[in-house]
Parts: sequence; structure tokens; C-alpha cells
Amino acid sequence: MAHITKATSVRDWFDQRIALTKLWNVLAGQYWIPKNINFLWAMGVILTVLFTLLFISGLLLLMYYKPDANLAFDSVNYTIMKEVEYGWLWRHIHAVAASVIFLIIYIHAFVGIYYGSYKKGREMIWISGMLLFLIFSAEAFSGYMLPWGQMSYWAAQVITQLFGGIPFIGGALVEWIRGDYAVSDPTLTRFFMLHVCLLPIVIIMVIGLHFYTLRVPHVNNLEGEEIDFELEAEKYLKGDTINSKVIPFWPGFLSKDFFYVSLFMIFFFYLVSFHFNFAMDPINFDPANAAKTPTHIYPEWYFLWQYEILRGFFFDIGPLKAADIGALAMAFAGISLLFMPLYDRSDVVAPAHKRKGFFVWFWLLIIDLIILTVYGKLPPTGFNAWIGFFSSVGFLVLLLVVLPIITIKERKANR
Repeated sequence: MAHITKATSVRDWFDQRIALTKLWNVLAGQYWIPKNINFLWAMGVILTVLFTLLFISGLLLLMYYKPDANLAFDSVNYTIMKEVEYGWLWRHIHAVAASVIFLIIYIHAFVGIYYGSYKKGREMIWISGMLLFLIFSAEAFSGYMLPWGQMSYWAAQVITQLFGGIPFIGGALVEWIRGDYAVSDPTLTRFFMLHVCLLPIVIIMVIGLHFYTLRVPHVNNLEGEEIDFELEAEKYLKGDTINSKVIPFWPGFLSKDFFYVSLFMIFFFYLVSFHFNFAMDPINFDPANAAKTPTHIYPEWYFLWQYEILRGFFFDIGPLKAADIGALAMAFAGISLLFMPLYDRSDVVAPAHKRKGFFVWFWLLIIDLIILTVYGKLPPTGFNAWIGFFSSVGFLVLLLVVLPIITIKERKANR
């Protein structure tokens, strides 16, 4: 039984009942971050801010959106954009945040790869982060359907049809996902439920898991140095803040993050105000029409590299159909980075510029992903098709063959 005394302040009243000070120290006041980091370590906080913006703007849009195949398009393009006061602003914030959040996710992930922040105790941080990427991808795709424009409809048609390639249950699974034989009103209702209810709940839970996994191994640093956090924290608490290699999450780390978030928000609202069109495909301003296929179907920019891998295998190989090979390759590409701790067979935790072979591999992977993204938006014909094929094969070879080989050599060389 807690010993309750007369409270000396409101804070003391709460502290005696729910241990606010202890909770604060565990979460921020005495949670230690290495000093040796830079602005790239602010991406996590920026992602949290963007998710909050998506959540708030989504709630406001939800008040006027109609999840009905006959009403959805007009509720977005007329009610929200023209009739609701400042509805256009909330839609622009939502659309730009949905696009920019993937840019920050990719930067966050590739900073982790560059500095080897996925191994030697940090595997669960990496895995929970990659789970967030996958769930955000599902959230983005389900949200892309809701305006019920031409690209929404046909993207749903293409993606749901991919499940038809699964042996034995493919046809039934496609019908179950769509809620009908074809993409129609039940499909829209199902994706609406996913977008506004189920997936946000799962995202919040996985964000909690991601933060929790940071507790034990702590954050990596610019040199990959193994820090004795308890020893360094003791130095800091004794007043030796100059020689200590750590700072508390609050106020030391977060105050710097607030500065980076402020700079980022200038960039973000510049996009919202003057360049919002990049986040909204012009074809999607035509209402969904099952009888009129767009000349060229493609997803948002952040899915283009996976889409190009889907299209990259455009010829049959033996008994395997091109469509099945592409679907398998795209499915693997979607989850491939989850297994980074398995591909990298070296114990070395250091920035890529101090790991010669890994450094070359890292930039080859980035170049390959850029090529896949650029060609993912071009028609897959002639020369473009072969570029897509070799880039798709290159992605798989870089991850499954080249990385294990160079990291095994690195491990042997360091013995």
C-alpha cells in the first residue's frame, strides 16, 4: 500500500499516486542518448510529427468523407475541396504528409543501414522499424483508394489481382479482399475501414514497440562506438557533463530535435502551399470508371521501385509465368530489408565509409533503387523493359548474393 501524505503541490499529488517523476525519468529525463550524433538522428522525431499531422488532418477529413462508391469522389473533390472552409488546406496537408513521410522513412532506414544500426543487439529496433514501413505501406495504399478516382480504382484492380497468383486459394482470396467479384463499393468500404480504424491502431502499437526496443541497446552513434551507458550516465549525473559521452533525451536531445523539426516544417508547409500537386496524381481527378482503363497505370512515387520489380520480369522462365515471377519478386522486395541482420555476416558496427566493400555495395543499392523508381513511372516497353529487368535482378543479387559475400570476407579479414 502506498504511503500517501498531504500533497505539497499538484505535481506531488499525482506523483504519490501514479509515480509521474519515475515515469518521466524512465521515458525521457534519464534516458540516455550518445552525444556523437548529427541531424540524421532527428528523423524519428520528424516521423512522429508527420504521423500526428496525418492523424489530425485525417480526422478532420473524415467528418466530410463518404465511403460510398457513388459519393466518395464528390465528397473529396467538391465537398472537401470547395464547400468546406479550409477543407482544401487539410487535404493538402494530409496528401503531402502521406508522401513526405515515406521520404523520411527511406532516409531513416538507409541511415540505419549506412551506420550498421541493425546488428549487435539492435536487431529488434530494426525489425520493428521495418514492420512500421510495411504497415505504413498498407496504410498509404488503402488511403490512395479513398478518393475513388481513376488511378485509385485501377491501382486497386492491379494490386488486389496479384493475390490471384497464390496457388489454390488465389481466386477466393481476391474475391474476399474485394468483397465482390470486381473492385466496387464493398472494396471501398473495406479499405476505408483499414485506413481509418485497423491500420492506425496497429501503427500506434508498433510505434510503441519500436520505442521500447530502443530502451536496452540504446541508439547507435556516428562511429558505431560501444558505449557503457550506465557509466557515462553516472558521469553526467555527477556534473561531469563535458566528459560524459551521453546526454538525456530531455532536454538535451529533444531540444535539438525541435530545432530540426522547425526547419523541416518550413519545408513541409512550403510544399503544402505551393507544390502540393506532386502528392496528387492528375488522373485521379477523373472519377473511377471500370469501363475506361488509363493508358498507363502506376503507383505513387514511393512504391515505384517495387512496382518496377513487379514489371521487370516480363518473360516466362520454364514453367514459371512472367506474372508469377514478378509478383514473387515484388513480394520479396517489399519485405527484403527486414532481413538485413541476416544478409550482413560481419560483426563490424561502423559507418559505411569505414567499410570499403560495404560502402561500394551501399551506393550501388541506392543507385539501383533510383533507377527502379525512375523507370517505374515509364511505359515498360523496348529499352525500358530491359532496364527494369536488369535493375530488378540487380536488386535481388545485391541483397542475397553480394552483401553476404563481402561481409563474410570482412569478418574473416578482422579475425
